[in-house]
Order: sequence, then C-alpha cells, then structure tokens
Amino acid sequence: MQLQNMLKLAVGWARAEGPRHDIVLSSRVRLARNLAGVPFPGRSGRPALKTSLGGFFNAARKTPDLSGAAFILMDDLDAVDRRLLVERHLVSPSLAENPEGRGVVVAGRDSLSLMVNEEDHLRLAALRPGLSLVEAHASARSVERGLARTLPFAFRKDWGYLTACPTNLGTAMRVSCLVHLPGLALAGMIERLFENLSRLGLLVRGLYGEGTKVLGDFYQISNANALGRTESEIITAVDKSVGQVADREAESRAKLCSGRGRLRVEDLVHRSAGVLENARVLSFEEASHHLSYLRMGHALGWELPGSLALANELGLIAQPGHIQMRTGRELSPEDRDAARAALVRERLA
Repeated sequence: MQLQNMLKLAVGWARAEGPRHDIVLSSRVRLARNLAGVPFPGRSGRPALKTSLGGFFNAARKTPDLSGAAFILMDDLDAVDRRLLVERHLVSPSLAENPEGRGVVVAGRDSLSLMVNEEDHLRLAALRPGLSLVEAHASARSVERGLARTLPFAFRKDWGYLTACPTNLGTAMRVSCLVHLPGLALAGMIERLFENLSRLGLLVRGLYGEGTKVLGDFYQISNANALGRTESEIITAVDKSVGQVADREAESRAKLCSGRGRLRVEDLVHRSAGVLENARVLSFEEASHHLSYLRMGHALGWELPGSLALANELGLIAQPGHIQMRTGRELSPEDRDAARAALVRERLA
C-alpha cells in the first residue's frame, strides 16, 4: 500500500459532522482479543508473532466488513510512514515503536483499524465523527463476529475475554471520545473536571492516548475498566458522561463570551487566526494552540478564515508525519516548521 495515497483521502472520523461535533471530534470503540492457547505478544518470539499475524490477516480477508481493506506490515514501513499511522489514530505509538512481527489492517476511510500483535494479539477499533459511540460499537462488533468465525479467542466464563492488561479483562472493550475543551481550560475548570471523571471510573489522556501530551485542548475520555459491566452498560455510561462534559463546555464558552469577557475571547481567537494566516514558522505545538482557538471561534459561529471542517483537517495534516509525507522525505524540525506554516497559510487563504 502506498501510504502517500492516504494524504489524498479525507479521514472519515475527522469530518465535522455527527452529534455534538462542535465539541466531540470523534468516538472510538476498541475491542481487545487474544488467540486461545497462544502466548501474548509480549511473551512471543518472532516466529510466533509472524504466525499470529498471518492468521489474523487471513481471517480479515474473509471478513465482509473489511472488503477493500489495506493490509500493512509494520516492518515494511519507515519511521515517517509509522508516524503517519499514529497521527491518523490507526496504530498506537507502542506499535509504531516496535514494528517487528506486527501489522495493521485499515478499512472504511480510516474508520476501522485492526492492530495485530500490539499488547494483545488484536486491538480492533472502530471510529466515527461526533458523539457516535453506539454506531462505532455496532461496527466493531460486526467485524469481531466476522473474525470469530475462523479464529478461537481466549475467553473464560469467570473473567471474560483474556487480555495482557488486567484492566481490560471482561468485555475487553475500551470506549473513548476525543473532546475539544478550550472553554473549560480558559475558565480554569479542567482539573476539577478530571477529578469528577475519575470518580466516575473514567480516564483522561492526551491526543494520542495513554502517556501522550495534551495539545490544543484536545483530550481523550475513556472507561478505566472493562470488567463487571456489559458492553451496553459501558457505552451508555461513557456516552452520558461525555454528553455532560460537552454541555459544560458549551456553557463555559457561552459564559466566557458574554458581557465584558467576550472581548478577551475574541482577542484570543482573532490573534490566533492572524498568526495562522501570516506565520512563516510554526511548530506543531504552536499550530495546535492557535488551531484550537480558531476551531472554537468557528463553533461559535464567528466570521473567520476557513471553517470548522478545515480546522479539523489542519489539526490532522499539520502533524509532523503528515508534513514529511507531503514532501516525500524526512525534514529537520526547522524545515518542518517552515513547511507547516506554508501549508496552513495556503489552506486558509
């Protein structure tokens, strides 16, 4: 597969559509599975990894939901290619850093991803734009049922699906939403929100998941445990909590933009638009910061360069791997920053 072709396709999960898409960028449902009687990837040597990889690829080719999918061997990719897949939320940073004997299947305009031999033998993820957990869950379960026709998954009645990490036992399902919370951040309410979510059994992580940095006021909210509740109960609980977070963010934006406080927010948003339209050098961190305010301004209906959809797209293609893939070569940090600024200026013109 030519990963260069990915740059020509709009990412399905990043479209500016779906319920609450002004605040909830995307929803993801991930199912972890392991092969019965086979050591977990962390305990497997290269021959065993290669065998399980081939088995999953063969089963995926027989699954109707994966018709037309791309089958990618991580060993075949260079560092820029692997970075691109991480940035599109198709593989984890861990899989990209340990490519030997590992692979990924990508389908449905990047809305389906099957990582093979990460922490578990299979990490199957379905992504949808907006607050669309029910739809993402239905898609993931459909693919899982197709694979289960030919693959024996490790399962016990008392523990559910067996996984490498104990927190994934039971349903082995991780449900998450990528949310944009600049209003709550500006109001100084983020830490209190995180404490409340923790008490509800939810985790808050950075842009690329566990152990990654928060950029542009984007956060991933997910369930902390998969054991003790049904899949439906987990979906309902996370959907309700994220909906409440979206309500609080909307209220915070409205409060910040009322009365004398509106001038401060307008200044932040229009300054950011000015930087993005005119900068000659932009780090990804700085671009994320300014695109966050531009995106909020569009969500509030203000007249600004670009659109909400374009702000989503720029947040994706301004990442380091995408910038280098567009040029066809690895770039120094300085050259990446210059290329990023030129791309943003061009798209906002």
